[in-house]
Amino acid sequence: MTAHVLLIEDEPNIAEAIRFILTRDGCRVSTHGGGVDAVAAVHAARPDLLILDLMLPGVSGLDILATLRADPATEALPVLMLTAKGQDRDREAAERAGASRFMSKPFSNAEIIASVRDLVAR
Repeated sequence: MTAHVLLIEDEPNIAEAIRFILTRDGCRVSTHGGGVDAVAAVHAARPDLLILDLMLPGVSGLDILATLRADPATEALPVLMLTAKGQDRDREAAERAGASRFMSKPFSNAEIIASVRDLVAR
């Protein structure tokens, strides 16, 4: 089975790098660059996994995640939270909001592939 990953990331270079890495690993990757309509993008894409940036224009990744977790249609969706801010309080906030896993930027290709494979396999 090819996993469908939705990547919500506002930085085009990072989005393209992740898309390339995961596509090469056999995933189907959709990207979305904004926070305001991110929840609608998740509902439209119906991904197997969501990779969500913490800091997005318009709406925080934490707010998006909280909305997804409150919705029965998306409450069990695995979510990998990405952030440039790797402080413990950010990690704790992401875990409280319901992130399946938390990853700080920069990350290695192997690290993101391993996390995606693990989360999709659950």
